[in-house]
Amino acid sequence: MNGKKLLSLWGLKWNPFSPELPSEGLLTTPKIESFAWRVEQLVQEGGFALISGESGTGKSVALRIVAERLACVRDVVVGVLERPQSKNADFYRELGDIFSVKLSPSNRWGGFKALREKWKAHVASSRIKPVLLIDEAQEMTPEVLSELRILSSADFDATSLLTIVLAGDGRLLELLRHQDLVPLNTRIRTRLSAEAATRDELLELLQHALAKAGNATLMTEQLMDALVDHSAGNYRLLMTMSAELLAYGMAHEVSQLDEKFYLELFHPQGPTSRKKARAK
Repeated sequence: MNGKKLLSLWGLKWNPFSPELPSEGLLTTPKIESFAWRVEQLVQEGGFALISGESGTGKSVALRIVAERLACVRDVVVGVLERPQSKNADFYRELGDIFSVKLSPSNRWGGFKALREKWKAHVASSRIKPVLLIDEAQEMTPEVLSELRILSSADFDATSLLTIVLAGDGRLLELLRHQDLVPLNTRIRTRLSAEAATRDELLELLQHALAKAGNATLMTEQLMDALVDHSAGNYRLLMTMSAELLAYGMAHEVSQLDEKFYLELFHPQGPTSRKKARAK
């Protein structure tokens, strides 16, 4: 979408419905605030945290907020696993890149030992706390998740060398019930369950997005009510429909988006429908 046209037409600083919102455009709910604080405390000792929920319920936003909070904590090094579906060899290669440890994919034992020694040195020095964030963690194999649990613990499981935050949908919860992953599941110390949003929560997000982008009155109240009522409790669906309306309004160069545009875009009446309406 044309950023300059958005700015000139509606006085927006950015597209309020873009997936790539700046930090100040993200809405931190009380649940996310509480979870982020708990993860900050967890980092001091290490261990597992979990964000779960179905598509569009705000998992990735919560993970991003956690990442940005941790990046501001002194002596915390945050790494992001980009390929959760990797097998063991690629998993070790990516961990090596994240934490700057030279690993040989053909020598898994050597990689296991090198990573643990580096993390142990961090823990012993009490200076650096390594954190690993994994989105779409339902794509991970049981073997890699088990490897991660063993890799991150020491001293007969009395010491956690790493903080891991897993985020995924219902398939991740099913995966963690796998017999081989029960030891990991029982070690998750803090959880955030992302659920379908209430009407008030959806409306709060919409109002927040518009206000932070610089035009709180871009949409009429009636339009916001229509969007919220047809979003089925799903944040992503709300933002997707709003983005379509924004593009539609920009194409027509209107000063404000109202319910009429919602009906034109999402419930257009064809000739047959209009004839039926007149007949009634």
